[in-house]
Amino acid sequence: MQVKSAADTLTDFQNKRELNYRVQPGDNLYIRVASMDDKTNMLLNSVGGGQYGYNISSGASVYLNSFMVDSKGYIQYPLSGKVYVRNMTVSEIKKELQQKLAQYLKESVVVVKLVNYNITLLGEVHRPGQYKIYQNNINLFEAVSMAGDLTDFANREKVAIIRQSDDGSKVIYVNMTKRDILSSPYFYLKPNDIIYVPPLKGKQFAFSNFPYAVVFSGISSLILLLKYFGL
Repeated sequence: MQVKSAADTLTDFQNKRELNYRVQPGDNLYIRVASMDDKTNMLLNSVGGGQYGYNISSGASVYLNSFMVDSKGYIQYPLSGKVYVRNMTVSEIKKELQQKLAQYLKESVVVVKLVNYNITLLGEVHRPGQYKIYQNNINLFEAVSMAGDLTDFANREKVAIIRQSDDGSKVIYVNMTKRDILSSPYFYLKPNDIIYVPPLKGKQFAFSNFPYAVVFSGISSLILLLKYFGL
């Protein structure tokens, strides 16, 4: 976040922080219900982990013990049947399930969490790969720090964010050298975002045009000459 001129004294940036991600088809939801009836707990929590379910300790366990939103936006939940959750926040889904289960359970607590919040970082970062996020939101700087920061050859002025949408995927370019990135609507990331940091043009030139063969040949010749003259 470089200051381009001495006249740039702005230090406050407004950003509408969207904490409530809206669930889409393909998302996985962890759902757990706690009630006074142990048999009901066992029935409702046999899928989704928790005290009466399976131990969730890996990505595969999370996938197998969660409820996937189908292509039409529904999940199939015990007692409630098909529940439409597309474009709903986690809080709204929790409230919806609570109302549907109220006719069967007088006192119960419903817990709903999004469990497939993944961010992928590629390109000029020290540790590229896919990272699981165990929090409600994450910004671009936090994501980059998880990958060990940008490399010296990173093009910070044209970082690409690949984001899924209803119409497919779109690419947004952001400039991480400008401070107004803090007010960008793309500063906070969304599940399954892909961040690609391209290399500077000089990196390819440096590695492809540097005369390594000539340098190594010269060093070898110098060593032979030193040995020949006994130096």
